[in-house]
Formats: sequence, structure tokens, C-alpha cells
Amino acid sequence: MRNFYSILTLMLATALLTSCGQPEEIDYSGPTADWTSYGANEGGGHYSAATQITADNVMQLEQAWEYRSGDVRMPGDGTVAYPNGAEFPAMGSGWQLTPLLVNDTLYGCTAFNRMFALDPRTGEELWSVDPQVDISKEVMVNCRGVSSWQGEANSDGICAHRIFMGTMDGRLLAVDGATGQFCKDFGVDGTVDLKAGLGKHLEYEYSAHSPGAILGDKLIMGAMVLDRVHNDMPSGVVRAFDVRTGKKIWHWDPIPPGQTPELDANGEPVYQRGSSNVWSIISVDTERNLVFLPTGNTSTDFYGGLRDNLDYYSSSVVALNGGTGEIVWHFQMVHHDIWDYDTPAQPTLFEFERDGETIPALAQPTKMGHLFLLNRETGEPLFAVEERPVPQGSEVAGEYLSPTQPFPTRPPPLHPSRLGPEDAWGFTFWDKSACRDTLAGLYNEGIFTPPSTQGSLFYPSDFGGNNWGTPALDPERNIAVLNSRFIPAILKLTPREQCSEASAASPQLGTPYCLEIAPVVSPLGVPCNEPPWGTLVAVDLNRGEILWETALGTLEHIAPWPVSLIKGPPNVGGPAVTASGLTFIAGSTDRYLRAFATETGEELWKAPLPTGGHATPMTYRSGKNQKQYVVITAGGHFGMAAYGQMPSDHIIAFALPD
Repeated sequence: MRNFYSILTLMLATALLTSCGQPEEIDYSGPTADWTSYGANEGGGHYSAATQITADNVMQLEQAWEYRSGDVRMPGDGTVAYPNGAEFPAMGSGWQLTPLLVNDTLYGCTAFNRMFALDPRTGEELWSVDPQVDISKEVMVNCRGVSSWQGEANSDGICAHRIFMGTMDGRLLAVDGATGQFCKDFGVDGTVDLKAGLGKHLEYEYSAHSPGAILGDKLIMGAMVLDRVHNDMPSGVVRAFDVRTGKKIWHWDPIPPGQTPELDANGEPVYQRGSSNVWSIISVDTERNLVFLPTGNTSTDFYGGLRDNLDYYSSSVVALNGGTGEIVWHFQMVHHDIWDYDTPAQPTLFEFERDGETIPALAQPTKMGHLFLLNRETGEPLFAVEERPVPQGSEVAGEYLSPTQPFPTRPPPLHPSRLGPEDAWGFTFWDKSACRDTLAGLYNEGIFTPPSTQGSLFYPSDFGGNNWGTPALDPERNIAVLNSRFIPAILKLTPREQCSEASAASPQLGTPYCLEIAPVVSPLGVPCNEPPWGTLVAVDLNRGEILWETALGTLEHIAPWPVSLIKGPPNVGGPAVTASGLTFIAGSTDRYLRAFATETGEELWKAPLPTGGHATPMTYRSGKNQKQYVVITAGGHFGMAAYGQMPSDHIIAFALPD
């Protein structure tokens, strides 16, 4: 009888496994797929032609290897002194690296700017070089990536493949991709000083966090200029350098048309201080010899009364001639930007189909949740853009406002344009009522409500909407996938004589007002708007329509059960897409890497991470062992520390089992 029950049990188990479906045999064939620039391609998109991982087998993904950089700064590890004499505990590092795969080698940089090469099958470090950046002098400790160029070897027989990196302390480095040796023929022993021509400034006020763009034999570099400090910040100049010698070929100083550039006694340019900078990712179009710049807004971000038309190119996409740096066209997403609504993301190139015609196009997300679709040869919108009246009720002395702002008619906004007291949300009547009172006490006329001394509702806030990680773009399906964030804030300007410690971190020196920004949250510390506070959304680019939207992640790890089941916490990061119809993204506070179906938004798989993966993932198929890997940097994020995203130093790769 015991044998009978054993056989019966075995038969039932076999039947159950058969009914559930056996894992199908993995096909390791398909195209070999590199990832040669930050956005995978020169025009961005975070798209891989790899097809080995599919919707049918993605559930079998498992961790293949892990790399630990060892470079982490914890919150409060030291202090940073501001020009106004205030000292603040240092923010933790926020590692946002997307590595490259070139010549079957992974290349990247740590949060401390140490450059490295890894074996793509094992994560083993092949070489590293440390430029010795003094982290104690930096406010924002981060590196998003490196750039790759291949040509001929130099006179030493090295540097046929060059890896470039900008540093937090304002240098541009070139090393040999095979060995990590400095390319001695580039600049001075492999280094170019990006601070040349910028004038006097504190080190942390000018940093190169994002990789430069390669166009032929030129490397085009922008840099981050620190927000909210004073209106005499370093210039936002963009420069093109010869990849072999490091010699400057051209520069674009974002001054208004008709303004005469300043020269020093030697005839060298003195770049305009306080101008719009390009801190995010630059795109190029080799065929058309064009460079596309996403510009930030002009110092000091939230007060523009002293700009004197210096924000002519602020918060725009600017197209330059790649050979000369001359303006071809520019399209401004925000007029006289006093909300820090930088153009935050890489201008992403695609082919637009209309009535049988193919138009070279560009998709530009914004912090307002507006997705502008433009003809990349002319800058003309592909769908109508309307100049609509916006709030004019600012009582801030010395400020002026643009009477209208541009609104795309398609796609529809990816972020709500208004949040009123009637929209207040809470777990209980008590905290909902508190949120309602807070919202009712703010100056609030919807999107583009100007800053005020009373306190304005800042929604969307300057964190997004969309930010630097978006968009991923599937060119086969012409679908753009973007992650969005919905966290309201209070924006308040305080007359200089009344400024207190609360505004010391945002002094806006040189203007009549300091700044205070704080999230609008209930007494329980929860945002006062209804969740989700973070989503993933797909847009049909040809039709300008939203295909689907889904909450991204849950409150796991930051709230107790059952509150932890609420979907859609705040997120930071970005997606990547594959030819097999998958979208990979981490970004959420619940510390998972996820896979979604690009066409439907269905969540197909997730894997836990040791801390927040607030970078954009990448994927490649290694030529050495024919396996496709999905790689994410899990390093936390300084802007997400309030949600428990502590700094760390992991790169983790996933692959299908052997």
C-alpha cells in the first residue's frame, strides 16, 4: 500500500508539473549586442538588439555575477562649506552608472571617479585607474558613465581604443581601453582642464557627472553647475575636443544672440558666468553632423529678475553644427524658467512615420511631464504645440514672468497639471484633513504657479515628472517608455534679511531672496496626493498616444504591512528596452529590478537588489560565451535617502541559467 501511495504521489506531482509547464529550452542564439554609449546608441534610446531573453524565459533569470567598487560615501561623512559660511553634513554618494560594453569588455566609473574595465562574463576587474578626486570637496558624489572611441594607436602603440571620463573636480581624462594607461598625447599626460576659461569658483560648483558624446573624432562635453547657491556661477559652456590631442575644436557659450563674447588679454574666451549648463546626456546624429543639447536653466534657478535675457537658451533642446558648434535651431520647453525645470533627459532620436513618410525625429521628456516630439532637422514640432496663458500672480519684487508657456497637444501630459485641496489624500480623516489644510494655505494656480513669499505649490516639482533616466525607445515598435514621479512640494522665497537656517542650503546669493523647498506631506510623512507616486508609462510615438501606464513598485521596505502593499512609490532611474519586447527598470524604493512587456506593461519578473538601483540598466550579449546579460548599478541615491535608499557599491548582472 505504501508503494501504491508513493507511485500515486509521483504521478500527481508529475501531472502538476506538466500542467504548470516545464521551463522551455533556452535558445542561446541571436545577435551579439554591444552597448557603446550611455544611451546604448549615439542618439540614446537605451535599446538593445539582443533577443535571447524573452517574455517566455525571463522568469528564469538569475544572478550571474556581482562587482563591488568599494567607493561609497555615507550621509554625514564629513561636511561641505557653502560660500555663505554655512556648513552641512555631506550627502551620501549616489551612483548612477550605466556601463558600456565595447570589444567584449565592460567599462565604467565608480562614484569616486575611479575608471575600470570588467570581464563581461564574470565581473572580474581587469584594470582600474584612480584620478584621486578629493571627495571631501564635493557636494554631489556620482559618476553616470564613460565614453568610448576607437581609431588608431598613438606613437606608443596604445590608445587605439580610448575611454574618456569627466571628473567631479573638472578634469577630462583619456585612457587606453585595453590597459587603463593614460593616453599621454591627450592634453597634458592624458588630462584636459575643463576649468579653463571659467573664472574663479569653488570646486564643487562645477562637475562633470555625465559622459561626453562622440561625433567622429570629437568629444563633446557639458557639465553640471550647482543649483541654488548664487547667481555668479561658472559658465555652462559646451566644448568639443579632439579625441587624439585633447585640443579644443569649438565651444558654444549659451549667450543670447547679439551679445558679444568676452575675451581675455590673450584673446582667449571668457565664458559667460551664470549661463545655462548641460548637465545631462548629449546626443549626436552622425549622418547629419548634428549635436543635440538638453539645457538647464540659468542661475539662480528660482529667481530670474537679474538674468538680463541670459535665459534665452535655458530649458531647451539646442541643435548645433557638429563641425563648428554654431546654432542650427533651438526649441524652448520653458520660457524664463524660474522653477528649475531643466531639460533633464537625453534628446532621443527616432524615425517618425506619418502618411507613408519617414521624418527624422527627436523625443524630449521634461520635468513637467511634457513629452515634446520634434523634427530633428528643423526643430519643428511633429504635433501642434500651443502657447497657453499661465499664472501671473507673483508678488515677488523684481521678478517678471512669461505670459505663456508651450504645451504639446500630443502626447497628453504624463504628469497632472493641478493638485487642489479637494485632491488631498490620507490614510485617515485626520491626516487627509491636515493635507487639505496645507494645500489650501498655498498659492496654487496649477502648473507654472510662480514662486512666492507666501509659499507656492510646486507640482510638478523640479525632480519630475520625468528626469535624466528617460526615455527608453523601441525603434521596431516606435514605443517610448518613461518612468515618472509625482511628489508635490512647497516652494517659498524669503527676503534676504529674513533668511534663516532652513534656507541656508539654498541661499541664492546675489539675489534678494533665499529659497526653501520641502515636500508636501501629511503628519505621517506621506505625500498629500493620492498614490501612485511613481509610474512606468508607454507612448506610441507615431500617434502621440499613451498605450499604458502602471504603478512601478510597492512601499515594501519603507512601510509596514499592509501599507507596504500600496503600489507606486517615488522612483529615480530609467528603463532599457530590448528587441524581444522587454523593458527592464529598477528605480523604485522597494529595491527590485523588474521586467515588463513593452507592448502591454505587464510585469513579468523581478529580482531583489541590496539597495536602490537608481541608475539605468543596460543589457548585452557577450561574444565570449554567447549569453545575454542584464546589468544594473545598485548604489543608492542621495535624493532618495529619505526613503531608505542608502549608498552602496554594487553592480549586479543577471542571465539565463547554463
